[in-house]
Amino acid sequence: MTNKYNIAVVGATGNVGREIISILEQRNFPIENLYLLASSKSKGKKINYHDKEITVNNLDEFDFSKAQIGLFSPGGSVSAKYAPLAAKKGCIVIDNTSYFRMKKDVPLIIPEVNPEALDEFFEDDNRSNIISNPNCSTIQMLVAIKPIYDASIINRIIVSTYQSVSGAGKEAMDELFEQTKDIYANKNIQKTKFSKQIAFNAIPHIGSFLENGNTEEEEKMINETKKILDPNINVSATCVRVPIFISHAESINLELDSPLSDDEAKQILSNINHISVIDHRKDEGYVTQVEAAGDDKVFISRIRRDDTIENGLNLWVVSDNLRKGAALNAIQIAELVTTKYSQNITN
Repeated sequence: MTNKYNIAVVGATGNVGREIISILEQRNFPIENLYLLASSKSKGKKINYHDKEITVNNLDEFDFSKAQIGLFSPGGSVSAKYAPLAAKKGCIVIDNTSYFRMKKDVPLIIPEVNPEALDEFFEDDNRSNIISNPNCSTIQMLVAIKPIYDASIINRIIVSTYQSVSGAGKEAMDELFEQTKDIYANKNIQKTKFSKQIAFNAIPHIGSFLENGNTEEEEKMINETKKILDPNINVSATCVRVPIFISHAESINLELDSPLSDDEAKQILSNINHISVIDHRKDEGYVTQVEAAGDDKVFISRIRRDDTIENGLNLWVVSDNLRKGAALNAIQIAELVTTKYSQNITN
């Protein structure tokens, strides 16, 4: 008989929170009780789950001893306050914010890349009870390149991202929509979420600028890749916001330790279930962001050698940032926890 679990979704009314609820239903996650939590502004809202409506409750008023697993996507400051409180009550927190990612006692997990990191976590009787979900762009990049890394050590990554506005939340999606309407109506646009016009534009600025010239988003990709894949790997990232509602794209250049032809790379990637290789050297022989929206796979196209460096390889990688880049990855971690480490679940 399959065990059922008490699950709390924190940030249930946001983009990622709603996606989490949808994917829990789609994947028939074994749930006994589902608690939907958000700020006091959202208290009382109704969200459909299977054939019933569930009322959203105030996060401030919830007793986390009722929940065995907490799926958190409320924003960094909220997670910083409530995730440790939940963890102390015995709830295993899977957090989608950046707050805990680089902390030593918090594993940063992509189930297809480093599931073994959970072994050490659950062997520690004094564990933090918090597991972190990586940045959306880090997730899709590492899912794509891990099979390549296993075939030939990657010495260096140069990545440029083209990130949809949904990664910045519902208000960002609304801003793109309103700006697009206003431009067609020949009206003045309003900027609140982005520092520059986002409609019909590309903004090379995601997160605050740091002293070294990187943005926070770029630094996340660098540091998270080192923590998850290889501390010795060199990473250079440029992160760009583009006027697309859902799905991120990445142009990735790899410098490998040993030769790997584009045909060999394509064969390796084609044998991975969670990757879809669509790479035909003709019109429409590749995947774009619009086509990836709503899908769980990471799509790879434009696989080709880079002859300007020794052992160079180029990839074009596309994925739904709300699903694999956030909600799906968190749920896959929860599935791993409930199947392999169920004896560690209390409450």
